[in-house]
Amino acid sequence: MTTALQRKIYTLDMLRDEARELVYSRAVDRQQPIYMLCRHIPEHEWAHFETALASNEFLQRDRIIDLLSQERWEEDT
Repeated sequence: MTTALQRKIYTLDMLRDEARELVYSRAVDRQQPIYMLCRHIPEHEWAHFETALASNEFLQRDRIIDLLSQERWEEDT
């Protein structure tokens, strides 16, 4: 039997989706630093998210709201 390991691709959109869910569930606040998300993301996955953040010029000390800058509010529609 041959087992093929596939590397999971992590994107900034995936991190934004995860952050948005955590903000809406009030597990984190949008004014907290991005590194607070690591408490809710498995350690082995966080390293991949760090890479996605860095390649998109986000720092872990930036605020979660900066990550969610494309967020749309229901009142806007």
